Amino acid sequence: MSILESIVRLIDMRSFSSIWFWIAVALFWSSVTQTILGASYDLIIRARKSGGQALKDLETLVEINTRRSTSVMRRVGHWIVAFVSANLALLFMLAFVYRLELAQAIFLLMLPLTIIRIMSLRLSFRIERTHLHGDQLIRVLLRHRLLIQFLGVITIFVTAVWGMLRVMTASVLG
Repeated sequence: MSILESIVRLIDMRSFSSIWFWIAVALFWSSVTQTILGASYDLIIRARKSGGQALKDLETLVEINTRRSTSVMRRVGHWIVAFVSANLALLFMLAFVYRLELAQAIFLLMLPLTIIRIMSLRLSFRIERTHLHGDQLIRVLLRHRLLIQFLGVITIFVTAVWGMLRVMTASVLG
């Protein structure tokens, strides 16, 4: 057995039948739902319950992250959109035209991440435009988190179904 064969066996390009892929999916979605515009979920809940310094911290943190993301998009947003679009198109072609399982797995992670980033960017521009503070800001952040969780449920379901079909097809047809 050559060194290259050993490396390929160690990496195991079959994503959907690997426990490591599903652990990565779980960790990915767990981390994505824990932070909304740079503010952790527990800070949002603490600000809603107690107000005061926690609310000021939340507003400051969201304002900093909002300003940062909108500034970046205004400066180089067209390049970011072009780069992400090209990468998603490349992944889509590798995944569904050339039927590479690793590309399918990465695409099923990157597409929802891109959607989440777009949603977060839209929320940043909305917060910047309307100057949301206090209870309104908390309500918008919690609603945004709920939408991300809903997207996560749908995405995990689609990924699981696609993975099951892929594994069953690969094992039956060899």
